[in-house]
Amino acid sequence: MTIPWQDFAVDQDAQIKHARVKARSSVVGRIGIMMLSCGTGAWRVRDAMNTVARVLDLICSADIGLTTINYTCFDEGHSYSQILSLPNTGVNTEKLFVLETFVKQFEKKYSHLSIKEIHQKLDKIQQAPGHYSPAIKGLAAAIACASFIFLLGGGWIEMICSFIGAGLGNWIRGEMGKHKLTMISAIAVSVAVAEITYLLVFKGLQLVYPISGNHEAGYIGAMLFVIPGFPFITSFLDLSKLDMRSGLERLAYALMITIVATLCGWLIALIVNFQPENFAALGLSPLVLMLLRLPASFFGVYGFSMMFNSSQRLAITSGLIGAVANTLRLELVDFHTIPAPAAAFCGALVAGLLASIVNRTNGFPRISLTVPSIVIMIPGLYIYRGIYNIGLNQIGTGALWLTRAALIILFLPLGLFVARYLLDKEWRHFD
Repeated sequence: MTIPWQDFAVDQDAQIKHARVKARSSVVGRIGIMMLSCGTGAWRVRDAMNTVARVLDLICSADIGLTTINYTCFDEGHSYSQILSLPNTGVNTEKLFVLETFVKQFEKKYSHLSIKEIHQKLDKIQQAPGHYSPAIKGLAAAIACASFIFLLGGGWIEMICSFIGAGLGNWIRGEMGKHKLTMISAIAVSVAVAEITYLLVFKGLQLVYPISGNHEAGYIGAMLFVIPGFPFITSFLDLSKLDMRSGLERLAYALMITIVATLCGWLIALIVNFQPENFAALGLSPLVLMLLRLPASFFGVYGFSMMFNSSQRLAITSGLIGAVANTLRLELVDFHTIPAPAAAFCGALVAGLLASIVNRTNGFPRISLTVPSIVIMIPGLYIYRGIYNIGLNQIGTGALWLTRAALIILFLPLGLFVARYLLDKEWRHFD
C-alpha cells in the first residue's frame, strides 16, 4: 500500500531539524526504502540512513533485507519504529546516483527545509521516469548479448541471431513489467521468446545462406540478458560486511532467477532440439582477437548498464571500465595459463580500482560502475551447461560445469571487496 509520508507530521511547515521524532524518522526511513528500491546493498542503505539521522540528531538502528527495512530512530527520551517493504525489487542506477547525491548534500542544502519541502524533493526523485522505454532496453539487451556471445567464442551468425532474440526477449520482459506481472513469469516468457526467436532467425538465415548446424549453439547468448548481476554481487558484498539477512536473501533471489531462466531455456532447447555445443573456431590471430575484445567488452557492459537505467555518461564510463577489465581477464586466461577464477579476480579487482578512482572524480556510485563492468564476467554459459547436463541425468558433467561457474562467481565480488578495502577507509572498518 502507498505510504502517505507527509501525514506523519502535524505541522508540515516546521523545519525538519526541529520536528518531532516521528516526522524526522519518517524522512530517514523513506530515504532508506528508496535506496533499497534501486537494488543497492544493505551496507549502502544503512550508511545513507545513518548519515541523514546524524544530521537530524537521531540515532538509527536498521535491519535490512532484500525488500524490507525494520528500523528504529532514537531521540532523547523518545523512539519511533517502522517496518517498510517494497512490492518488488529491481535496479535503477540513475536514481541511486541522485539519492546518494541528495544524502551527501543533505546537511548543507536540505536540513533547513520544512517537512513538506523535504518530502516534495523526495517525491520528485521517486516519481522521475526511467531514461529508456522497454524498446530501448530491448535494444540495449540486444547489443549486450551480441557482444557477450562474441566474447564467448561465437561468430557473426550467432551474434545476429542473439541480437534479435535477446532484443525481443528483453522487450517482452519490459512490457510485462509495465503491467506489473510477476517476476518469475516475466523471466520464463522472455527467455522462451528469446530462444524461439533465435531459432526462427537461424532457420531464416539457413534459407538464404549455407550455414552449418553447429552455429545453433549461440542460442545461449539470446537469454543472457536475464543474468542477475546486481543481486549476485551485492549478496556477497553484504555477506562480507556481516549483513547476513540481506546477503542471504539477495543470494536466494539471484539463484531463483538463474534457476527459472536455465530450466525454461533447457525445456525450450529440448523442444527445438538445440544443444550447447562448442562454438565453431573463428580463426582469428591473438592480436586481432584482443583488439576485437575491447569494443565487444565495451558494448556488452554499455548495454547492461543501459538496462540498469544508467544515464549515457554513466553507461559509457562503465563500458570503458569493463573494456579494460574484461579484456584483461580474457587475455590472462589465453596467454598466461591463469585459471579462469583467478583471472576473474584480477578483472574484478581492476574494475573496482578504476571505479573508485572515477567515484572520487565525478561521484558516480561505485556499485553502479562495477556491477555492469563485471556482469559480463559471470559465466552464464557454464551455469546453463551445468543445468542442461543435469537435466539429462549427466550429473558428473553438470556438476563440473556448475563448480567452474561457482568458483568464478565467488572470485568476482572478492575482487571488488579487495579494491574497496584498499581505497575506501570507511569500508575497511566497522563502527
